Amino acid sequence: MGAPKYLLLSYDEGSEPLGEHVQEQTWALCQDADDLFADPSPPARETCELLGCAPEGGLAAALARARAEGSAPLGRLTLETLDKTGTGTGTERHWWLEDVRVVGDRPCARDLSLRDVTVEGLPSDDNPYDHPHRPPLSPGYRLLGPDGEPWGHCRDLARPQEDRTEPLDPPVRLLGCSPRGALRAALDGGDEDLGHAKMLRIDSSGRPLQLVVEGELRAWIPSARGPGLVDLTLEPWTERPPLAARAVWDLWGEGRPSEPGRWADCDTEGRRFWLGTALANHPHGAPDRPPGTTYHLDGRHVTDPQGFFCALGEAVNGPGGYFGWGIDALTDCLRGRWGAAAPFTLVWHEATVARACLGLTPHTGPRPHPPTFGELLALLAERHVDVRLA
Repeated sequence: MGAPKYLLLSYDEGSEPLGEHVQEQTWALCQDADDLFADPSPPARETCELLGCAPEGGLAAALARARAEGSAPLGRLTLETLDKTGTGTGTERHWWLEDVRVVGDRPCARDLSLRDVTVEGLPSDDNPYDHPHRPPLSPGYRLLGPDGEPWGHCRDLARPQEDRTEPLDPPVRLLGCSPRGALRAALDGGDEDLGHAKMLRIDSSGRPLQLVVEGELRAWIPSARGPGLVDLTLEPWTERPPLAARAVWDLWGEGRPSEPGRWADCDTEGRRFWLGTALANHPHGAPDRPPGTTYHLDGRHVTDPQGFFCALGEAVNGPGGYFGWGIDALTDCLRGRWGAAAPFTLVWHEATVARACLGLTPHTGPRPHPPTFGELLALLAERHVDVRLA
């Protein structure tokens, strides 16, 4: 019989599965799972029509190219809502399309001096609404480029309905489960409604590492993995762990890593998931080390921003440690109660690796972007961290 990798708990919406006061009942220990890991589908591109459009600048140039070549890249397009006087209503009413391509145009039926321009793009996560809203008597939208340059205007935006039916993911199969408690009683009693459950990844000692999914138990069959064991079918209602989670959980299989740098062989997605696992296993409530402490960051593998945060968490809180997974989280950690109290000294060894890989030019626009080497140094200095590049 293999060692269990997963713990199945009864679902209790009001409790915290990894806290000190676990309220859920243990329903099963499970040896393994099939159809568990899945990366989220990429966002679907949408077709939009800029109705009654008078293109200028970059939009006019892309439209001319699209007429010659069939389509043309445009980049980031901003729609600024105009009030009834034709005045812009401010950035809070902006609506963005990312990675836009111009795919065609036709005469506007209401005004033959204007065009209806068809584009494809991704609605930005920063959009305040699902669809831009024009106030009463508004003449439409001002069109702007990535740096606010004028690209003309349009009277309205149409988004034709498309069939976006996506294939359903298969249910998760929990293999080699040893049921107990209320689940054991439900199986013995032939109940069809097995209830809702939480699934946790555990280490070799049985300690919970991280929440995996939540969902509804739909069915069971006797397991081929041993007498008395069952295979359960779980229909998740939460997002499944990404493919990168498998390798990270294997690295944490014996518990929190005792050797530094175990994250270094992970790719960017693996490092991103490592940070979530480190946060889930951070010991809250421990006192900060005194201000003025010196920490040493091993920069040999800081080839992406995720690598920086993995290395920083390790520098401050030891192997498998956490000290932020992005700019906002790092800012919170630097306020204290996460292992280190500012002011402190950070000796950044092999900093030339990050200087080369993280870039020097800040990105523009409201969309979150990976921090550059210079931005990280500036933030640390602002928060009274004395960074010494070595």
